[in-house]
Amino acid sequence: MDRLKIGILFGGVSEEHPVSVKSAQEIAKHLNTDKYEPHWIGITPSGAWRLCDGPGPDWDTTGRPAVLSPDRSVGGLLVLEHGQYTTLSLDVVLPVLHGKLGEDGAIQGLLELAGIPYVGCDVQSSALCMDKSLTYTIVRAAGIATPKFWTLTGDNNLDLDSDLDLDQLTYPVFVKPARSGSSFGVSKVTSKGDLPAAVDTARTYDSKVLIEQAVAGSEIGCAVLGNGPDLFAGEVDRVALSHGFFRIHQEDNPEAGSENSTFIVPADIPAESRTLVQDTAKDIYRALGCRGLARVDLFLTDDGTVVLNEVNTFPGMTSYSRYPRMMAAAGVPLAEVIDRTVSLALTGK
Repeated sequence: MDRLKIGILFGGVSEEHPVSVKSAQEIAKHLNTDKYEPHWIGITPSGAWRLCDGPGPDWDTTGRPAVLSPDRSVGGLLVLEHGQYTTLSLDVVLPVLHGKLGEDGAIQGLLELAGIPYVGCDVQSSALCMDKSLTYTIVRAAGIATPKFWTLTGDNNLDLDSDLDLDQLTYPVFVKPARSGSSFGVSKVTSKGDLPAAVDTARTYDSKVLIEQAVAGSEIGCAVLGNGPDLFAGEVDRVALSHGFFRIHQEDNPEAGSENSTFIVPADIPAESRTLVQDTAKDIYRALGCRGLARVDLFLTDDGTVVLNEVNTFPGMTSYSRYPRMMAAAGVPLAEVIDRTVSLALTGK
């Protein structure tokens, strides 16, 4: 049987470029090359595309220039070789990209134009989940709890925002870019005087800023896999903090562990809470139109209420990432996650 020609996109131009490369390196270790003929396409931080041998050292300088053609008659890549472009057809694409222009619908739109099946959420759900204010609005309409939040857009001044009474905020609050990944640009603010600096920090990543009421509760994650009504949830995890707040991918050496957090998988919560978390995560996934896979991050309060934190439409797949850990704990290793998501992309089930 012919192997599936799978294009694996990694890198990208967002602040999460290094994490994407690490995710791709982990996927390379678990990809079944008896089933798949991998074609690795790395995107440099400046946005140049390179067809390379894999996400190893010097891929960005040794790879050949290539682009994904939006012309459906090509069905894949245009590769520059010896001054001429040749075509390379692809059966499916695995976009191992995090953050802006990776999880926000941009690359998904290009793949739609190209007519190539791809793993993960579509244009609409990717865009909705990338913008936390839109995510919250839709999830609230579905009857699921979210934090109380306010948005600042453009150059809105805090003191001039009529919807936000700074004197009546209950601190702490979190100030974050509305459309950014991981914990980049996020600040915990405990007093009114610290808000302007926190907003400025968030605006280095996005012009749209979210001010979010802190939720008192445990940080819980749920890995979801599937399409439509037929969804599978991995084991739930809990983020155990020693101090401060959870800042994923901010460590100098994340492979050695976080300076203030550890992950407990399965989460040390009651069985009924575990079921509620998984059911709520699936409801959120469906409400936002997600497909393929996503990691739904939630809060579990002391009274047992589940509150949405955020949704990651292509979560990290590194050796220390939460999604593959939760799936592995449920008996689904990363190789099987790859197989299932590719099948979902090609057949819808």
